[in-house]
Amino acid sequence: MLLTLTTTHRPATDLGYLLVKHPDRMHEFDLPAGTAHVFYPEATDQRCTAALLVEVDPQRLGVGRGRRGRQTTTTESFTLGQYVNDRGYAASSLLSSALSTAFRSALRGSSKDRPELAGTAIPLTVRVPVLRCRGGAALAVGMFAPLGWTVTATPLPLDERHPEWGDSRYVDLMITGTVRLADALNHLYVLLPVLDDAKHYWVAPDEIDKLLRAGAGWLADHPERALITRRYLAHHRALAGEALSRLAQLRLSDVPAPDDSIDEDSTPAEGSESHADPRRASLAVRRREAVLTALAASGATRVVDLGCGGGALLTALLADRRYTEVVGVDVATQALTVAARRLRLDRLPQRQQDRVRLWQSALTYRDDRLRGFDAAVLMEVVEHLDPARLPALEDAVLGHARPGTVVVTTPNAEYNVRYEGLSAGGFRHPDHRFEWTRAEFAEWVDRIATAFGYTATISGVGDDDPEVGCPTQLAVLTAVDKAAAAATPSTAVNAKEAGR
Repeated sequence: MLLTLTTTHRPATDLGYLLVKHPDRMHEFDLPAGTAHVFYPEATDQRCTAALLVEVDPQRLGVGRGRRGRQTTTTESFTLGQYVNDRGYAASSLLSSALSTAFRSALRGSSKDRPELAGTAIPLTVRVPVLRCRGGAALAVGMFAPLGWTVTATPLPLDERHPEWGDSRYVDLMITGTVRLADALNHLYVLLPVLDDAKHYWVAPDEIDKLLRAGAGWLADHPERALITRRYLAHHRALAGEALSRLAQLRLSDVPAPDDSIDEDSTPAEGSESHADPRRASLAVRRREAVLTALAASGATRVVDLGCGGGALLTALLADRRYTEVVGVDVATQALTVAARRLRLDRLPQRQQDRVRLWQSALTYRDDRLRGFDAAVLMEVVEHLDPARLPALEDAVLGHARPGTVVVTTPNAEYNVRYEGLSAGGFRHPDHRFEWTRAEFAEWVDRIATAFGYTATISGVGDDDPEVGCPTQLAVLTAVDKAAAAATPSTAVNAKEAGR
């Protein structure tokens, strides 16, 4: 795979100082999956081009060393796929890794020999002749154009001899602009694997820090930041949620604007309110506060957060001493890893550690460990399931686990018209399978309450719009046997009173 950087800054050979690579020499770097070469096809005072060529070793790519010696494999899990693929020819996360190795100082924006030039925008042309682009040329333009680049993304034909077969999934990308070299390299470092949408290594929580570091100064304001974040973090919902939340906080700290911070289960649209006061809490925070209020009113002391994501609600529950047992459940182990980090489980005093547990479990299957809790929370969870899977969740949670109280929140689809940039009929999160109107949510709550022996109340969270209601819907279901027990003294208590 190949990438070229060209400048016409005078003298153009100063590019060698910025990249810390002499134009008269061939430079070679060992990579986990092959070898990177840096050389200069042309180097004059008028024009200078640096080329990064990456040669991939299929054997080294097939099985590489992970952290602490753990074996990791490429995304092509079957044996032949580890050797027969496009990784050695089309730009991907492998090229990004090579960028960070070969141009480490330039990525940081530091130059011992030309410090002033490192901070100066210079004319640059970057070309990646073969880039796998999931989303086509239009997506490539949408990624680079908002950053000030003039973009030419030419689709490559599937076969030049058979034009009737149409275009392949690859593009010839050329971007031109006047930018700092460090900014250009960081744009490429993030966006090349985003366009490819298939990382060659396991994505761990520390990838969030890498993304925010490379995206400093531009990612928080990029119109496609949600898509960039999700793809860069390999579609791990919990990691993307945490990264977007931190990006939202950066935006708020830079520019006074309506709060659009979010939590693990929301997007910028879902975390904001169109008429919000910047001094007010975000919708994500108000949603958690509403859930905590409902739990406190229920009198619960043992609570399970079903679909806990990165653990935002768990943190609040653990901070409240009334809750003697707090359990977070998620189907994604990566989400539980993020939750553990957020809770700082390894640093908590033993007494606090004894109060909290994290379990992996699928909510559409019965799990005996979930039985007997005072309350369960489904906060922004149900809309992530296919409608056909909802009956399985209902049976597993309300029928089998049967907590005394169930708190459910979900978006109000009617409120979506108040979000700028959300297309008609669109969902607030790309992973949502549906979003209910108030009538649809009320019908579902009434059905499951009747079927499983619960009473229910429904309310809203966030600003109450007179036309479309609140942005979030909240239901509190109380088991009929629990309600009856609370209203009627127990036999044991009556007997004790009679003996007095």
